[in-house]
Amino acid sequence: MNTLAATRPGGMRAGELIRQFSIVLVFFLIVAFFSFASQYFLTWPNWLNLVRQSSINGILAIGVTFVILTKGIDLSVGSVMALTGMIAASLVTDTNEHFVLWGVLAGLAVGAALGLVNGVLVAAIKVPPFVVTLGMLSVARGLTLIFSDGRPIPNLSDAFTWIGAGQVAYVPVPILVLLLVFLIGWTVLNYTTFGRYVYAVGGNEKAARTSGVSTRIIVGSTYVISGLLAGLAGIVLSARTTAALPQAGIGYELDAIAAVVIGGTSLAGGRGSLLGTLIGALIIGTINNGMDLMGVSSYYQQVLKGTIIVVAVIADQIRK
Repeated sequence: MNTLAATRPGGMRAGELIRQFSIVLVFFLIVAFFSFASQYFLTWPNWLNLVRQSSINGILAIGVTFVILTKGIDLSVGSVMALTGMIAASLVTDTNEHFVLWGVLAGLAVGAALGLVNGVLVAAIKVPPFVVTLGMLSVARGLTLIFSDGRPIPNLSDAFTWIGAGQVAYVPVPILVLLLVFLIGWTVLNYTTFGRYVYAVGGNEKAARTSGVSTRIIVGSTYVISGLLAGLAGIVLSARTTAALPQAGIGYELDAIAAVVIGGTSLAGGRGSLLGTLIGALIIGTINNGMDLMGVSSYYQQVLKGTIIVVAVIADQIRK
């Protein structure tokens, strides 16, 4: 029980606030830099587009946060979102516009099922999470190509594309979806027994097991959550692009992990918050958007994001 008390979110509140204040400061410095570098950066249309794009990565990153808090990793989210988006889109073409709900449910179910496979292999069979999710990355991408025969699925119904391009009271729907996911995830981590157990398992799995926590169920559940949210992100992405693309989601796992690590969640497990992840997703989105406006090649952007991940991990080790 001492382990649970030491690893619960409230016990880390002061340290988390200090880290998140630093992250917010970094965010504003990045915004200030790009505002001078491009005259279009601070315009309302650009910021609306920036936040809308960041919402997809934010949804992915929230799921990955649950996994990393238990000292795991999920490299498969990009491929999972491609497969789930493809399956959902196949049910909501113009000729099937009344099946939007079924398409969404099918995409979420597939995402959760793939997450369950990851969770069982990691938690029950004790295969290293890096190996499991790397394998799922390839499997899900292959299934996407098989299902689509390597071709996109266009002509999605208006009711479905509203999920990615619609607005409610002038607020884009993807942003509302992100906020809803964040509120649910934040509540679960901070005010439920499951959330306390997630931190406990990441902090010291052996001690948590000794305290009576079913660590296999907790660890497996986090991969289901990650797969479910990857499915949701795939649905939003397909709706936003108005077509399901077989190459969708490539590199998204890098952005999601970068957002989590930048947000202060430790790769060693047991420490982090969804608020930090949300800020980290905004930082990644701002960097992508600002560098696009400056005409920086996507190749250099990949180098920068990889460097950011390494620096954030080094900073985490120094703090420990």
